[in-house]
Amino acid sequence: MLTTADLDTLFLTFKVASISTSLMLLFGTPLAWWLARTTSSWKGFINAIVALPLVLPPTVLGFYLLVLMGPTGLIGELTTWLGMGTLPFTFAGLVIASVLYSMPFVVQPLQGAFTSICEQSLEAAATLRASPLDTFFSVVVPLAKPGFLTATILGFTHTVGEFGVVLMIGGNIPDKTRVVSVQIYNHVEALEYNEAHWLAGCLLLFSFTVLIILYTVLKNQPNLQQLK
Repeated sequence: MLTTADLDTLFLTFKVASISTSLMLLFGTPLAWWLARTTSSWKGFINAIVALPLVLPPTVLGFYLLVLMGPTGLIGELTTWLGMGTLPFTFAGLVIASVLYSMPFVVQPLQGAFTSICEQSLEAAATLRASPLDTFFSVVVPLAKPGFLTATILGFTHTVGEFGVVLMIGGNIPDKTRVVSVQIYNHVEALEYNEAHWLAGCLLLFSFTVLIILYTVLKNQPNLQQLK
């Protein structure tokens, strides 16, 4: 059965995933819109940066974030100057690392959804004198709804399953930075296979369920093909 410590890690994990997904949608939506619409020569470079976590080992990303957020790092010096202290081994650091690591799982589906919107729909809104902001919320968002759903689910589930980055940045502090993946590792390291089975089984069931829902709802949508 799940222990109290296991339940605490589940709560913390879903808390991190919820906040991280909200931030990824907040910052990833305008970025995806820019990437879908721009003809700038910087597009390829920005696309490469966004997609980097897909090919970069999590420990490499975690290491460089640890250096940047440390006392002598650029971000660490800034947060210390602002009176926030350093971010490694804190909940805030955990969220930031999760956002950076899972960002391509949000930006790429949104970018694909925005790209698939026909130009005539935007032109029709312009002829009605709709502002760019009004056009985005009244035309683009409804048409890109499958992309938003895909981005939300993939971003959330990927954050739930993180291990390397969260261990490097958050460590293994109970009730503060210890998430489900780290707790499973703790159980296995202590040869507590029964406890590991329960926790891993919950994560497996959750991930499989949300993916079934995703593929069922969007089975006729092309957006899922945008993320390889």
